[in-house]
Amino acid sequence: MSTRLRQNRSNPEWIQRHLNDPYVKRSVAEGFRSRAAYKLSEIDDKDRLLRPKMVVVELGAAPGSWTQVVRQRLQARDGTVSGRVVALDVLPMEPVPDVEFIQGDFHDEAVERQLVDLLAGTRIDLVLSDMAPNLSGIGAADAARSVLLAELAADFAGKYLQPNGAFLVKAFHGSGYSQYVERLKKIFRAVAVRKPAASRETSAEVYLLGRHLR
Repeated sequence: MSTRLRQNRSNPEWIQRHLNDPYVKRSVAEGFRSRAAYKLSEIDDKDRLLRPKMVVVELGAAPGSWTQVVRQRLQARDGTVSGRVVALDVLPMEPVPDVEFIQGDFHDEAVERQLVDLLAGTRIDLVLSDMAPNLSGIGAADAARSVLLAELAADFAGKYLQPNGAFLVKAFHGSGYSQYVERLKKIFRAVAVRKPAASRETSAEVYLLGRHLR
């Protein structure tokens, strides 16, 4: 956890704003692990990314709220997942039913090999990445770390997606953003920007959706 985030969480104003956040209250009531669940839910409502029988890989999955949404939306009538979901994170994550979890850095060679062996040649239909670096409070350094994570995720998607697959990644407006968008346009035939209502207006975060590999 970054120093900046620890400071925020010890700030009474931040705590009050967090507790009064309608998405936080809703996530507690509906059993999601964080308010981030509603970001993916809203994007999926619009873009219909999640479909039965698909293979989904989520990068940076912990604490698992996006994983919960994926599992919920791929649930078959018998209550099991209609498809396959693999979640990866360097941090441990509480299990989500029917989800395969790999703990490790997804661009580490050994972890990548573990995923490849797990998929046994199956191409991925959807790659999700809600990753963000620990913030230092130094704008230029934080922006560089964010872009690096997004670039690594894009490289992963370009390598393992099936031709008509999709890639949804968190990005931040700032240094390197426009260059990253242009890079995605070289990988995907269609690139769209999404700013779900659950993403705070004060946040520079957006989500970029790439579809159909070139």
